[in-house]
Formats: sequence, C-alpha cells, structure tokens
Amino acid sequence: MNLKEFAARIGLSQTTVSRAMSGYPEVKPETRARVLEAAERLGYRPNISAQRLATGRAGAIGIVFQGGGRFGPHSSEFMGGLSTRLQKDGIDILVSTVETEEDEAAAFRRLAASKRVDAVILHTPACTDARITLLRALRLPFIVHGRSEAKKPFAYLDIDNFGAIETATRHLTDLGHRRIALINGDTISTYARDRDAAFRATLAACGLPLDPALTGHGEFTDETGFRLMQAFLASPEPPTAVIAGSMMSALGAMRAIRIAGLAVGHDVSLIAHDDVFPYLSPDNLVPALTTTQSPIRAAGERIGDMVLRMLQGEAVDTLQEVWPVEFVVRGSTGPAPA
Repeated sequence: MNLKEFAARIGLSQTTVSRAMSGYPEVKPETRARVLEAAERLGYRPNISAQRLATGRAGAIGIVFQGGGRFGPHSSEFMGGLSTRLQKDGIDILVSTVETEEDEAAAFRRLAASKRVDAVILHTPACTDARITLLRALRLPFIVHGRSEAKKPFAYLDIDNFGAIETATRHLTDLGHRRIALINGDTISTYARDRDAAFRATLAACGLPLDPALTGHGEFTDETGFRLMQAFLASPEPPTAVIAGSMMSALGAMRAIRIAGLAVGHDVSLIAHDDVFPYLSPDNLVPALTTTQSPIRAAGERIGDMVLRMLQGEAVDTLQEVWPVEFVVRGSTGPAPA
C-alpha cells in the first residue's frame, strides 16, 4: 500500500499522514496517534526516500568521534542504546571518525553543508567547548551528552559526576581511609573537572589534605589504570584506597595491586564508576567491586528520544536532564588497615 492508498483508507490527506509520521509539531497528538495506530494495524510502511523528499528532513542523526581510542566500550554501549531508540522512528545514524579537533570541525561543516543529518550528538564536552559555538554558527541542531558552559541554553543529558565522587570519597573516609587516590579523566572535560572538584571538596570537608601525587589523569583503559596504580603504590606514602573513573581503569588498578602482593578490599580499597556493561559485571570480580553506577545504554536511548523531541519543536531548555548515580557497596572496600 502506498501513501495515497493509505491516506484514502483512513480519510486524511497525504500531507497530514506524511507530517504525522515524521513527528511535525503542528500535527495534533490525537491525529498522529490515529495515523500511527492505523499504520500498525494495516501494515503500512512509508517510503523513506519519498518521505524525506516531502518533509525536507534527512532522517538521520550524526555523531563524530575524534581518534580511534574514543570509540571504546563506553561508546559502543551508548551507540547501542541510541540506535535502539532511533530505529523505532526509522532514523539512521551517521558516524564519522576523525583524528584531530580541526578534522572534527571540518566534519561538522560538511554535515551542515550537505544536510545529510537533521541534528548531531556532541559527546565528551569540554568545560568551555568551541564545538557548541561552531554548531550554533552552522545552525545545526545538537544535543550534548554531558554539560558545558555556554551563554545560551542547549539540550543535554548528564550524570551527577560531582555527587558520584563525593559519595565514593565520603564512604572511604567513613571507613577510616586518610590516603585516597583518584584515577580521573582529562580535566579539560566537564565530567572530569566535576569529579576532581568533588574529590577535593570532600577531602577538605573531612579535614584531609590533597596529595597531588595521588591524583592521576588519562584515558579510561586497563593500561592507564595499571600504570597510575603502580605509581601510587611506589610513592613514599602509598594510598590505602583508590577511586577509579571507570571499570576499565579499575581492572588495571586491581592488577597492579595484586602484582604488588596486596589484597583488594583488605590492604587497598577500590571503588569504580561503572557505566553498566552487560559483559563486565562488578559482581563477578574477585572481590566484587564497589561502584557508583549509571546505565550508559539507557543514556543513549534517552538522548535518542530527546533529540527527536527537539526536532519536533520542543524548547531546548526543557530538554536538560542530570541523572543521579547509584552507589553499590560490595567486597572491594573495607576499613583502612591499622
């Protein structure tokens, strides 16, 4: 059944049907619901090419990853959730990988000029991010996975990174730990800056000094966690506890602790932020790993929903969410050794 036949069957114009199925805001919600219900009941599927020609939309969302290392397990889980949501509305994802910031800016310019996407998703934002300024200048709609400082509001979804590290640090100080290390990302990024600020503020509130030698930064990989943990343990006053910014860096930290002949949860307590990977459960590690956790796949699904609402005309200042982070205590944390 083509569009003309379907529209005649349900007693609406072809234009109304096309706009209803494309989510145009001027179509009444009850009309859109009627069209979608009839399409499901009658087995109607729109011709995507014709629909895009009629609506002027590309029917795709873009995302650009800078550097091959950026597309790791976190990105793959996020993309899985995003794809799950967008495919329900027949929306494609256009993924580009580039090497430098200049290449990324050029990719955004090409996307805007070619009109191959209706919006883009910006990830790992810096505290002040030039990409936001560029996308506004290009008039390319966008939503940010994370937050950044900007003069005008924009759509975003973030987690409470400050609260996560504050909770983790407080838990360790309550257990009597006074030498606590932090494995963090690059503080040019907002999430890492917030985590660093929470770590410093909580130590200060507990009357504990900050030892710069117990704070490390880098990509969230097993190798980075291993290298930084080895450096912490080699310091004149090694830590009795460590907070790792991801499950991947926590695995490296656990390996370094064991190579040093120490026991996780007894000699050195360990907490990790877990983005909830289906193939890497903190419950299955030995010992089970204490975590702050947030489902990154669910974040991908939610951003997919939010970007579609934005394209349907919803104001960006109503599309701003900060998710709380759950704290789960397991066997990798214990009282500070005497």
